[in-house]
Amino acid sequence: ADLRSRTGTSSRSRAPWRARLPGVTERPPGFAIDSRVARRRFERSARSYARASRLEAEIGARMLERLDYVKLAPRRVLDAGSGPLREARALAQRYRGAQVLALDCSPAMLRAGRPRWRFFQKPFPLRIGADFARLPLAASSVDLVWSNMALHWAADPLAALREFHRVLALEGLLMFSTLGPDTLAELRAAAGAARVHSFADMHDLGDMLVAAGFAEPVMDMERITMVYADGEALLADLRASGQTCALAGRARGLAGRRFRAALTEKLAAQRREGQLPVRYEVV
Repeated sequence: ADLRSRTGTSSRSRAPWRARLPGVTERPPGFAIDSRVARRRFERSARSYARASRLEAEIGARMLERLDYVKLAPRRVLDAGSGPLREARALAQRYRGAQVLALDCSPAMLRAGRPRWRFFQKPFPLRIGADFARLPLAASSVDLVWSNMALHWAADPLAALREFHRVLALEGLLMFSTLGPDTLAELRAAAGAARVHSFADMHDLGDMLVAAGFAEPVMDMERITMVYADGEALLADLRASGQTCALAGRARGLAGRRFRAALTEKLAAQRREGQLPVRYEVV
């Protein structure tokens, strides 16, 4: 898939979250994630995730570049939603004096990131299987919380942000990326809103940060277009990276051949110059 991007700001309605802050634990339909299903999806895709998650790799690389402008010497770093330790290993190389904790809800993902050779890279991140909303870490024990393209999988992102705040030391830094509402608009138009996740607006995420206790949140948004050969290539990437529907209110039965044929036809109608452009909004 080809990557094209442009930066901007977000100005859409904030209705899904605005009325619910600061103390809500239930998410509106379209946002409510079944965490057990999400974990199973990533367990099954652990071996194929690294090659299929090109967008996540690109965003992680851009986040690492931004650390060049941050004066920080952390003693302990938490990679929340580390997957197969792609950025956790890079953080361990950058901050050689720090202990890096790679935390993910999927044990298979963590195993996929283990060393494959006898003489592996040192220092190597410590792997922890746990949920965002229940971090097995002491308060004020981490200097940098890093989370690349994972927060939108949290059953309750506000609770996760509060946990990030709890474990961060005074003057610690949270650096994260997640998906915004324009993500997969083409797939949503073809498959229907009930089968494609909704994502929180940048401004509502900013409200959550303030509600969680963070000071001076700085946020920006970028729209990235990935170009696929066709709808089948898009769906194959999503399956291989574990990013298929895990909504609590999802349809439980098989969609059937008729739905699949209609989906393929609708995606084909969105092709431009023989390719299918698909938008992702990255916050």
